[in-house]
Amino acid sequence: MAVHNRDIAEIFNEIADLLDIEGKNQFRIRAYRSAARTVSNLSSNVADMVEQGEDLSALPGIGKDLAGKIKEIVNTGTLKQLEKLRKGTSPQMRDMMKIGSLGPKRVKQLHEELGVSTLDELKKAAESGKVRELKGLGKKTEQSILRDVKKVKEGTKEQRFLWKEMEEYAEPLVGYMQEFDGIDRITVAGSYRRRQETVGDLDILVTCKKSEPVMDRFTSYEEVDRVISKGDTRSSVVLRSGIQVDLRVLPDESYGAAMHYFTGSKAHNVAVRKIAVNKKLKINEYGVFKGTKRLAGKTEEEVFDQVGLPYIEPELRENRGEIEAAKKGNLPDLVTIDDIRGDLQMHTKASDGNFSIEEMAEGAKDRGYDYLAITDHSKRVNVANGLDEKRLGKQIEEIDKLNEKLKGIRIIKSCEVDILEDGSLDLEDEILKELDLVICAVHYNTNLSEKKQTERIIRAMDNPSFNILAHPTGRLIGSRDPYPVDIERIMKAASERGCYLEINADPVRLDLNDIHCKMAKEMGLKVPISTDAHSVSGLDQMRLGVAQARRGWLTAEDVLNTRSWGELKKLLKRS
Repeated sequence: MAVHNRDIAEIFNEIADLLDIEGKNQFRIRAYRSAARTVSNLSSNVADMVEQGEDLSALPGIGKDLAGKIKEIVNTGTLKQLEKLRKGTSPQMRDMMKIGSLGPKRVKQLHEELGVSTLDELKKAAESGKVRELKGLGKKTEQSILRDVKKVKEGTKEQRFLWKEMEEYAEPLVGYMQEFDGIDRITVAGSYRRRQETVGDLDILVTCKKSEPVMDRFTSYEEVDRVISKGDTRSSVVLRSGIQVDLRVLPDESYGAAMHYFTGSKAHNVAVRKIAVNKKLKINEYGVFKGTKRLAGKTEEEVFDQVGLPYIEPELRENRGEIEAAKKGNLPDLVTIDDIRGDLQMHTKASDGNFSIEEMAEGAKDRGYDYLAITDHSKRVNVANGLDEKRLGKQIEEIDKLNEKLKGIRIIKSCEVDILEDGSLDLEDEILKELDLVICAVHYNTNLSEKKQTERIIRAMDNPSFNILAHPTGRLIGSRDPYPVDIERIMKAASERGCYLEINADPVRLDLNDIHCKMAKEMGLKVPISTDAHSVSGLDQMRLGVAQARRGWLTAEDVLNTRSWGELKKLLKRS
């Protein structure tokens, strides 16, 4: 049975959750979460590394004990430790962990303070207004709980995968199909091609000489759990992960039309078809037709050309103004990974990262960057071993020495500084003035009202050392809603003060979202893209942030870290 990185990460995260519910040692819990993050960020498949006999304990945050556990998961598909922990926690309590607005600490709090142990008891507590009375919870969380309980109980909560998680299933399947000589072209379409934050299923398009052997190969893939249907032009399967995959075989002359049709979005396709109807044309997955005559369909460019439009990049196809912009010749020249000159957020061993400053610098240099910012946490984040003024001062000295030693890369002196509840910053102004760049973030007290949270962040921006707001809404996709905040007001405040809001490229954050990116662009507010990497391999997450920026219509000009360090330094300087 094939085991994916996502499977291993899920097991480690579940162990961490169950240990958290039991109130076990936080450093042990943190070790499992760190291991899950390490595995998730790897570009190679851990199962392949086990098969090839590689030393997993050399991976960041993975010692001999965790390496042994990974091997057990790869070889058996499960972990005895997890089974034991599950036996110690009731299935009803584990069901509560499916509620997106709750984490293990909240589940434990509800259990201890309200005696809640089941979804029904949770629903009653929320309906009676008892949840909002607990510290750290409020009316909004109570409403979210009621909504999510209903979805979980009805089984209507759609299973969606982070884009990067879906990549772990899509790319091996495409590679497996490409090994077959009979296939000419193959592409994954749908929301995966549009690079949406989460993806529910996969649509794969193929051209080939004979469809029957292609369908045989597809339905014989080792990860197929069941075959829904099998035909000459379309087959559907469900993988063991629960992902439905549809494969369609198309004639070469229809490939571009099918690419457009199945890439979507539905709203974009409807808008394009309306233009076609006005031109007395018909567009479908087989081509562009006038009556029975095919006018185009081999390429997407042909399809767009027939309705008088230039090619529109997949990331823009959401019917959010791209059609109008295309008509006027105003489509943006979207930013690419090659435009990025440096990375402005990452962590080292000094706080909760896994590598030294020098190792992260070499990793950035290997990726062709001119600079990187070391942004270890400040002291408020004690679970991440945050730096106080004294330790940060020593790190500044270390960076100065490394900048004299290293060639071809500049290390920017920085820190991810916590914004405290009153809007003050977690470190003294004297030490902040010694930094080249100050990244500020909300990590605690996220339950404030929208007005208070917004004012808290704007007060922090009033500090002249403040440069960039990290992960501006604090969301974790699929597990934690954004904290309430007036993002438009914050963007205006940032513009007025010479501050910026980042796109955090961590696949579980992607914060700012695409709509907020477009809002920033329309306001003239430049946006940095940062990886928030905790390991050298985490630097590769930049491509996810770039994809998010592209979905938000951003060009290289709109992105802060497409500049040289000299240009960037001028933009960071507050007047």
